[in-house]
Amino acid sequence: MRHAESVTFGGSQLDRAAALRGDTARIAALLEAGRVLPVWRGKPLTDGAGLVWLAHDHPVLAGDAPRVFLGIDDGVPRFAQDISAWQPGTETTSVGSFVDPSVQRHPALPATAGFAELRGLMTILSPRDAELAATARAILQWHDTHGFCARCGAASDVTMAGWQRQCAACDAHHFPRTDPVVIMLVTHGNRCLMGRSPGWPEGMYSCLAGFVEPGETVEAAVRREVAEESGIVVGAVRYLASQPWPFPASLMIGCAAEAESEIITIDPAELEDALWVSREEMITVMAGEHPRLKPARKGAIAHFLIANWLADRLG
Repeated sequence: MRHAESVTFGGSQLDRAAALRGDTARIAALLEAGRVLPVWRGKPLTDGAGLVWLAHDHPVLAGDAPRVFLGIDDGVPRFAQDISAWQPGTETTSVGSFVDPSVQRHPALPATAGFAELRGLMTILSPRDAELAATARAILQWHDTHGFCARCGAASDVTMAGWQRQCAACDAHHFPRTDPVVIMLVTHGNRCLMGRSPGWPEGMYSCLAGFVEPGETVEAAVRREVAEESGIVVGAVRYLASQPWPFPASLMIGCAAEAESEIITIDPAELEDALWVSREEMITVMAGEHPRLKPARKGAIAHFLIANWLADRLG
């Protein structure tokens, strides 16, 4: 697909310098010369226009939380650190909302800097900042939820500059997980299939999506998910583009799928509604002028796929 790597969170060509991760002395030297991105409960530090990076000895980074080596960014070593133990006082978050609009501000930082939800930042960040933020959020979330060995249950230790965990009890090695998810632009002639999940904001519709199961190909997952959710039978499937989606750790695999049926029968456990939308109507939806439907979220691969379908750039 043309422009495939211009999707949000991808395509910046960050040098992850994976060969350096096992060199403890080198990583320590890079940290001294590098910059660290603090992340609070999944929210990166930002000034509203880009990420805010701190020196390794900044008081905000006090404590023994591991610093994860993200890579070399135009000669600058980049790290991330989870500071979720910090309590922001009386400031609140919007837990349970579709996107948390709150910003937490640390007293040791300038008033212009705060911790903000990445979903709200993703369209304003540069491609490099977006990739770094997505990587930081995903890897720190993995550490937060995988602190114990899946083989024997003992506590595991962070190794390889944050890219592995090792169990001291049974010597098992654990690696960051990424969950593959297919997301499908299903078309039938001049129409595409849109659906909405329960709990989404009013009027919001998007492409159908679902997790790839063990032992399943991407193509089979596309056909199964579309059939389960909407009752539509899919024939030809082809890959278009992918997007790292760190909420918490998915890889969205964007595909084009050709429908061989058109009668929709939704599974109410999966979808609240599904419908066919013509190309002409979708232009109105994407412009924000449709009386009922709202466009897929900007920055998400669904928006990217629909926009390129309208522009006839899926080839």
